[in-house]
Amino acid sequence: MSVTTAITIQRFGARRSLPTLAGMVLGVVFSSVASSFFIGINIQCLPILIAIVVSATAVQGRRLWVKDRELAEKLVESSGRLSKLEDSESRSRLLSGIKLLETVLNLSEAIVFRRDEEGQLVSAARLRPSTSGPLDKSRNSTWREAIGLCQQAMKENSIIARPCSNGPHSMNVALPLRHESRTVGAILIRLNDEFEESDRALLLAVGSQMARDLQREEAFKLFKRRDELGVLSVRSVEQKFESLYVLNGLLREQRFGTEVLAKLSEGIAIARLDGTLAYVNSQLLHLATFPEGTAATADLFQLLDRFRTDIFDEPSIAVRRVLQTGETYERELQFPEQNITYGLRISLIKSTAQKDKGEPLCLAIQVADLTRAKEHDQLKSDMISLMSHELRTPLTSINGFAELLNAEEELPEHAKEFVTIIANESQRLSRMINTFLAVTQLQRKDKQEVLKIPLRLDEVAREIVNNLQPAAKKRRIRLVEQPSQRIPPVAADKSLITQAVKNLVSNAIKYSPERTTVTVATSLEAEAVRVSVEDRGYGIPSVARDRVWEKFYRVVREGQEKDDESTGLGLSFVREVVEQHGGQVALETEEGRGSKFSFTLPRL
Repeated sequence: MSVTTAITIQRFGARRSLPTLAGMVLGVVFSSVASSFFIGINIQCLPILIAIVVSATAVQGRRLWVKDRELAEKLVESSGRLSKLEDSESRSRLLSGIKLLETVLNLSEAIVFRRDEEGQLVSAARLRPSTSGPLDKSRNSTWREAIGLCQQAMKENSIIARPCSNGPHSMNVALPLRHESRTVGAILIRLNDEFEESDRALLLAVGSQMARDLQREEAFKLFKRRDELGVLSVRSVEQKFESLYVLNGLLREQRFGTEVLAKLSEGIAIARLDGTLAYVNSQLLHLATFPEGTAATADLFQLLDRFRTDIFDEPSIAVRRVLQTGETYERELQFPEQNITYGLRISLIKSTAQKDKGEPLCLAIQVADLTRAKEHDQLKSDMISLMSHELRTPLTSINGFAELLNAEEELPEHAKEFVTIIANESQRLSRMINTFLAVTQLQRKDKQEVLKIPLRLDEVAREIVNNLQPAAKKRRIRLVEQPSQRIPPVAADKSLITQAVKNLVSNAIKYSPERTTVTVATSLEAEAVRVSVEDRGYGIPSVARDRVWEKFYRVVREGQEKDDESTGLGLSFVREVVEQHGGQVALETEEGRGSKFSFTLPRL
């Protein structure tokens, strides 16, 4: 019967087993009465009932002990993992806190005391910025005075300031270190001047942080000393309490992050992986123009819906892409009606802890107001345009008059030489200005007046192939477009992307031998659209493959001179434009057999 009781409770638990145990007890009593009445055999049911009760109590007690031990292990382990503080690190934190006080208070010495296992105060950290009036252990009266003042402050739970016995203008200030209504130690500060009440708030805040540091240190020490049977001891209960204090302290410190986020100038939101919003700062609420009182119940998609534009019309697709690939989604959202430009960024935040490294934790949404920055960039663009116009106008005149003078037959030979130099130098200066403008264009954040719209890259490729056919035929190059299935649109600036594709096709035509083929193709790859330009030219030498995308770099092949007409900015422009649109460039080449330049852009 005892074995049956034990198995039942172990399998189903005490509450679910109660009807069964009650039935067993009634069965024993009924069997005893029936056997005594019908067959004259008296069965002693009391020992059986005692055995059932003892067995049930023992099994349930063991189950509670196991669960309690698991709870203690998890609680202590969690707090220990979150707050591992070696003695040296703990002391370093305490000294750092004293140094923080030193920036405000004119102190000559500070000592942090903590309670030992017997409840006595012992020194945990000590800072002596100067040698004036040290608290020396060898001077027992001074040391006892310090200890007594700290004990009084801990008992009264208040800051106590008293004049020092060795100086009329110096004071001893004792502050209890408390957190979660528990005093874990005290700090004694010796000031070189009077204690100001305005410093009380700072002392209390720093003291609270020091108390949390001491609690972590104590929890870590208990964590290292735990044993299998300790769960039944008073030390086990102390471990649980210390762990709770530590966890509460960590939760309090984690709130620091939300307070910092609230002060940022850009909008920040944190979304759980179930789509609900864990945090939204006031700046994002302002940018999203949430109606009063509705933000608390909004979810991730309701928040993103507030930023819908023509290139961001399906927030769910953007979120899906971030969750599937782990890559950050970035877009510039323009609202012409309000003359506003926002920068949107959606990121998947992953754990960096060693145990669960790489595990997705939450989604972070950042929205920044780029309107003023765009206006500033437009002003720079206008100034550069003005400079280029003002410089090019006189250069055009100089170059034109130099050509007229150079055509004059009666001009002396030495004068013609001077005019030729003027014409050549003016042309060189003109090329330098063009190069300067190209470099400036690449270094600008927006590269030009960027207006991203839904764009079909296959249509862009087809248009460029048609426009460059005359140039290809002139060099006896066969320029073809590879047919493709329907390609989804991308969010892009048409003029920039068109120029990027044109640069790739022009380079392929320029550096391909006669009677070869240049192929332009578009294709869909997962969540991106690829544009590729393939030639059967000379290929890129291995030493140059990693540098062809750099500014001003020009490939020099064996037996050939550098192309003086090239600025080395064409491929660099392609890379800058593609990366600005959130894409990537690629190169596949084999020397003597041709090259394949390509880039990808995220699809809508």
